[in-house]
Amino acid sequence: MTAHQLEDLQATAIAGIAVILIAGTVLSHLARRVRQPAVVGEITAGIVLGPSLLGLLPGDLTHRLFPDGVRPLLSMVAQIGLLLFMFTVGWELDWAAMGRRKSSVASVTAGSILAPMALGMGVAAVLYGNHSVVNGEKVPVFSFMLYLGVSMSITAFPVLARILKDNNLSRTKIGALALTSAAFGDVLAWCLLAAVVAVVTASGPSGFTDTLWMSAGYGAAIIVVVRPLLARAVAWVARKGTGVHLATLVTAGVLLSAYATSKIGIHPIFGAFAFGLVMPRRPQVMLEERMLRPLQHAGELMLPVYFIITGLSVDIAAVSPTGWAELGLILTASILGKLLGAGLPARSFGLSWRESTGVGVLMNTRGLTELIILGVGLNLGVLDDTLFTEMVLMALITTAMTGPLLPSLFPRVRMDLVSPRRNDTPVVRINGTAPDQAPDLAG
Repeated sequence: MTAHQLEDLQATAIAGIAVILIAGTVLSHLARRVRQPAVVGEITAGIVLGPSLLGLLPGDLTHRLFPDGVRPLLSMVAQIGLLLFMFTVGWELDWAAMGRRKSSVASVTAGSILAPMALGMGVAAVLYGNHSVVNGEKVPVFSFMLYLGVSMSITAFPVLARILKDNNLSRTKIGALALTSAAFGDVLAWCLLAAVVAVVTASGPSGFTDTLWMSAGYGAAIIVVVRPLLARAVAWVARKGTGVHLATLVTAGVLLSAYATSKIGIHPIFGAFAFGLVMPRRPQVMLEERMLRPLQHAGELMLPVYFIITGLSVDIAAVSPTGWAELGLILTASILGKLLGAGLPARSFGLSWRESTGVGVLMNTRGLTELIILGVGLNLGVLDDTLFTEMVLMALITTAMTGPLLPSLFPRVRMDLVSPRRNDTPVVRINGTAPDQAPDLAG
């Protein structure tokens, strides 16, 4: 490639990013106008700019905006935004949030993971015959079933926090239970996904064993070595009263941690997420101002590119009648799995049927977290383009349906506020702040 050709690709990438930012901003604003989280608009923007809509117009506009040579550049930008997002998700999880009612949170968390996972594996067994070959390679049936099961078990913790705020449910016992369960469910789901990725990428039983040992060593190192070093570094910055370079150093740590997990074979996003988990939470005000906000702002600029990369692999026009039937089956399993898996345990701890159904509806929110997992499956060759499109549509539909259902389930939510002195389920706090005061990770 000549220097002139490289300059042309870079110029095209810059123009493409400008279009992405404009489309994402416009559609996320429209989503908010119809009481949807911004991520619904951003996912829609990715689909609109891909072959599903823009690609159908004369002139092959999708390929002109995002030619093959530009896509690796966009993928790198998207990857950086994704890693910063995963770090903030890990940092925002508060391990003290489970509170005194550990049994109810644990039951809802386990049910909301296991029930849709079991139904998802059942659906995968039905769909395997139509999607068993990806890029000319046969996908092992166990890997396919396990991956689809895990992908259906996801609840998007950041998007859920935004939906709770928008519907005045942040400080209700229902909202607290759902948000806490989603937070711990996120950790469990990422661990399950790491195991699935290890199974898919390992070269035989010995390779899988090596991945497990290296993962265990990485986990021990980040807890025993990295966490104390981070605590000392943050304490030093707090004493000096300056944190100008804190965000830069943390970003470097996120990238190195992502590099380590990538070399192990369990995908870079797990390294970013784990680095967020071990990052100190105190002093909170200083860290939010000098670390979290700069990284969130950087992520907000780069993460929309990820939706476009996703949208380029989504082709709704190519879905056949059989594919739409498959989507119906996927939607049925994913929705029922969350309603039953989260709702029944909530009911067993004294909530009414309406409240229990509300917990299930809230846990059915998937959003960006689902897209991340689907993108991993597409890159690993577990999902073909058709099934990927169906799963992205499932993520969009299950996220979009949550907001409209809540007013009918909770018409007078302001009367059901939890008293901080005698609450059954603790008000979830994200690093000491209630969800309605927390940073808007959902965009």
